[in-house]
Amino acid sequence: MFRLSSRCLRKSVPAVRKAAFPSFPCSALASAHCRHASTIASLPSKSRVGTIFTALILLGAASTAYGLYEFYTMFTIWPKEVRGDLRAGIKARSQEDLGLSERFLRRALDTAHNLPLEAFGSDPYLKLSGIAIALAGVLEDNNKPREAYDTYVDSLTKLRQASGLSSQERLRAVAVAHKLGEMAETYQQPAIEEEQWLVYAVEELLRILRDENISTQLAMPTHDADEEHKTVIAELELPKWVEKTDVIAPLQALGAFYNRTGKQEYAVPLYLSALNVLLPPGNKNTSAENKCRGADLMNSLADSLLLGAPTPERRHQAEAWVDRALSTIEKTQHDSKNDPEGSVHCELVLAAALFNKGSMREMAGDLESAKSSYLESRKQSYLLKQRDGIIQADTAIRRVDRLSK
Repeated sequence: MFRLSSRCLRKSVPAVRKAAFPSFPCSALASAHCRHASTIASLPSKSRVGTIFTALILLGAASTAYGLYEFYTMFTIWPKEVRGDLRAGIKARSQEDLGLSERFLRRALDTAHNLPLEAFGSDPYLKLSGIAIALAGVLEDNNKPREAYDTYVDSLTKLRQASGLSSQERLRAVAVAHKLGEMAETYQQPAIEEEQWLVYAVEELLRILRDENISTQLAMPTHDADEEHKTVIAELELPKWVEKTDVIAPLQALGAFYNRTGKQEYAVPLYLSALNVLLPPGNKNTSAENKCRGADLMNSLADSLLLGAPTPERRHQAEAWVDRALSTIEKTQHDSKNDPEGSVHCELVLAAALFNKGSMREMAGDLESAKSSYLESRKQSYLLKQRDGIIQADTAIRRVDRLSK
């Protein structure tokens, strides 16, 4: 019996796991530049062209000068010993010279590790780990996943060994551990290695939640600290997973890991904990985005309950969670008509939940209801242009048709 998760629908082609580190294939970086030419008849007069051309040259010169000034006035929050290498490394990366970028960023990181922490001002480990993440990103983009992985490991080790970390620095450790868990899965590392990173991320996250008394978003730091944090992210052009304080992702990732490895009894409490954090009882101010993510968790929880050899009781519980997911999606979409962006995640979850509803009706022998849900899932996947969802729904519909004869 097939089941569908919204994770499967986020890409229109089947996800392909990358080869393990030793045999990771190199892929060429390619960029395409399109030039469009006007016809002779559409060109303005020669004198006008000359005027426009002159104006563009002057504007271009001014813009270039301003851009250079702006670029070289950046990185002022960094110790002067690393500013030059950071500027050069980020510039080389923007020009797709990954080898040169790696050299500058590696030298910046080595220099930074030899400076006293006081040189970095507040939250020094945010800045140190930021350089490491920038370097690791370049390495991964340059088809050096093992070196990228080791750079993340070294950064996390330093964060774990440090004392007196701020809440933001502790969350950075959670984010890096979560990233390592993702890389361990992507590059086919031993399951025990993926598990250790995700378990640490979840355990540290729960400690932070306990210590800081926070829910889905960390209590904001002081204005100056928050602005400096944003500056670090912007200047180093760090990835989104660094920027976003997402306390649900590690719980969800570890739950998915246990589902994948046949330990669904561990996944269920993780999903329940994530739901409790994301949708706390009695909270009427939950955002549309979080409600949609909650529906996603409910669907994942139903998946967990159906893995292995589910008892009739577990099947009943799973269907109840899918029904709750569908109800949450319907209400969220109705309540957020004026905020369609807030409920966009619900569209993906809807296709998966409808498919799983069909699967449960099929297991119960209610083939007519099963086909109806599969058809609705297919329609939703078609609207989203999600090839995987369409294929799975078509397969399920044909199967139900055969069983109905």
